Amino acid sequence: MESIMTESGLGSEPEPSPLDLSFTNTEIAFSSKSNSELKNTYRLFKLMNNSRLVSIGSVLTLWAVKLRIPFINYLIKKTIFSQFCGGENLLDCQTTIDRLYDYNTLTILDYGAEGKSDEEDLDAVLEENMRALEMAASNNSVPIVSVKITGLVDNEVLENLQKNGSLSTPDQVKYDRLLERMYALCEKANELRVGIFIDAEESWIQKPIDTLALELMKEYNKDFCVVYNTYQMYRHDKLAQLMQDHVWAMGENVVFGAKMVRGAYLEKENERAVELGYKSPIQPDKASTDRDFNAALKYCIENYQTISSCCASHNLESNRYQAELINDKNLDKTHPHLNFSQLYGMSDYITFNLADAGYNVAKYVPYGSVREVMPYLIRRAQENTSITGDMSRELSLIDKEMKRRGI
Repeated sequence: MESIMTESGLGSEPEPSPLDLSFTNTEIAFSSKSNSELKNTYRLFKLMNNSRLVSIGSVLTLWAVKLRIPFINYLIKKTIFSQFCGGENLLDCQTTIDRLYDYNTLTILDYGAEGKSDEEDLDAVLEENMRALEMAASNNSVPIVSVKITGLVDNEVLENLQKNGSLSTPDQVKYDRLLERMYALCEKANELRVGIFIDAEESWIQKPIDTLALELMKEYNKDFCVVYNTYQMYRHDKLAQLMQDHVWAMGENVVFGAKMVRGAYLEKENERAVELGYKSPIQPDKASTDRDFNAALKYCIENYQTISSCCASHNLESNRYQAELINDKNLDKTHPHLNFSQLYGMSDYITFNLADAGYNVAKYVPYGSVREVMPYLIRRAQENTSITGDMSRELSLIDKEMKRRGI
């Protein structure tokens, strides 16, 4: 692989221009929201900033949905669902897709089903993901569909495979069905020129997912990045694995697809490690996670010709850091291998300012029935209480924009 330095014809990096990017422009950040939407977002985030309220509310809401309490679906749809989800089905999402594209922002479609075990349900998830690929292909602004392996196979199969290295005959039949589903999805994605993000999961089922992701990359990432694996940088082993997987991909002469996240199961991972008496896979502190996350960004940008990567983060400094890396190397901000993404309904001050500055940035847009997306919505609420610095920053910026508008 030629380096950027040899490409330039010089013995050193090109002189960077100053980074012209502000994350504090609230007019740009919240231009997609009406006055009433902005006020509703402020009120919701205020509530979500209360960890005790979120903890109690999460339990009560889950039970209310399971028990089909009257009006609970309506209340959820009018509040947290409308903030973080694009709709209950693909047709609902089209309005969200179009609205985001009006502000130069792409969409990653994410069907919210997870934790399925019945084969009929798993096949239904496959069909929904197939429809999502077709919808993505019909929209220039939807380059990626996110896929959860846990929606396509019984989780116990993955856990047994990781624990034992082999499967019983019944489990092998289920795993073979997973392979059929994933190959069918990737075949379709390759045909339609749409990418697939494979979501990361808990550490005790992650190894089979990693292995399958590389197998699919070898088959489909020959001239276009169809398959991306997700690397959770709150794990102390993932930076080394990302580099190792990239070296493997170069040896196979395929494009390496990598999405970097910090991670979503920190408490569950640490609690399980204590309970079962093994060393936690989680970094010792946040500083270590931040260090490895930014090191992964740097590695991917330096090797952008052979890595198609995505900085999937709500961390302001990491997004700024990737933008600086792209700017300092005088790279084309619209290069398909250089990407950012944030979740729909969160960190608009990052997303829309990046989009306004010309970077490839997308919103993860989950969709599905209220019952299907409840686990996702609860994680979003709990996540926001655990990142009070980011939440406080967003609240202050929303408050600033409300004052600017005089509302």
